Amino acid sequence: MFQGSLVALATPMAQSGRIDYTSLEQLVEWHVTSGTQALVVAGTTGESATLQPVELVELVGKVLKMARGRIPVIAGSGTYGTEQTVRLTRRMGELGVDACLIVTPYYNKPVQEGLYRHYEAVARAVSVPLILYNVPSRTACDLLPETVARLSEYPHILGIKEATPGTDRLQALRKVCRPDFGYWSGDDPTALEFIQSGGHGVISVTANVVPDLMSRWIRHALAGEWQMAHTIDRQLAPLHEALFVESNPIPVKWALEAMGYIPGGIRLPLTRLGEWAQPKVRVALEQLNVRLVVRA
Repeated sequence: MFQGSLVALATPMAQSGRIDYTSLEQLVEWHVTSGTQALVVAGTTGESATLQPVELVELVGKVLKMARGRIPVIAGSGTYGTEQTVRLTRRMGELGVDACLIVTPYYNKPVQEGLYRHYEAVARAVSVPLILYNVPSRTACDLLPETVARLSEYPHILGIKEATPGTDRLQALRKVCRPDFGYWSGDDPTALEFIQSGGHGVISVTANVVPDLMSRWIRHALAGEWQMAHTIDRQLAPLHEALFVESNPIPVKWALEAMGYIPGGIRLPLTRLGEWAQPKVRVALEQLNVRLVVRA
């Protein structure tokens, strides 16, 4: 079971869109030393929708070499098609990832039976541990608790990253899924109440820029040290908001550039953070004493 602050890792890119592996290695080292509990590679924040399959395989393979077993690596291998998802997930298992994150098949808008059969096909085809990923705001479909309950019968489906805000969905899931099923928040602003309601951690965008603070925050929450957890939660709230002032990962990549960790590349159709939004992100970072070295 993965617990704590798991970073939804941004993929560094040159202005040309080429993946910058030198910057990526720097990010991996930073997370290892900052207490991040796992690297989630090629998820939404990693611009998975613009990565070609061959790039995904190369990216995950390099992160595994950089991590050297010091931190778990979870690979995003979900696509809008079942056959392609099976192929990619099988390949991730061959590379040696600790788990795969499988987003609901976007754009197709499957019904619940279609979602069940999609995940069932993947679970039957692979032995690598799987984490379901429900993010209705981006995929136009919603993996409902009764469907998750059916899928939880597969022991190597470890749990779900639930990106619906609040705790109502989590409470519904906990009533119907197996006792050791895992729950990870996909919504930084409500992650604390998610953990208070029985969640095991957060797969976080904010952890890209303040990994040590995120790690401490979630550790306090999991230990039931609510006063300290709430204090840090209040400190982080403006940054959580600022990192979604435009579509993720636009703001977080701008922030990492301003911090000197990555170049300014991002792939179309995503674009550089608008000038109108940059001051809001800058102020939120400065309030947390984040050192900015580049006038991005």
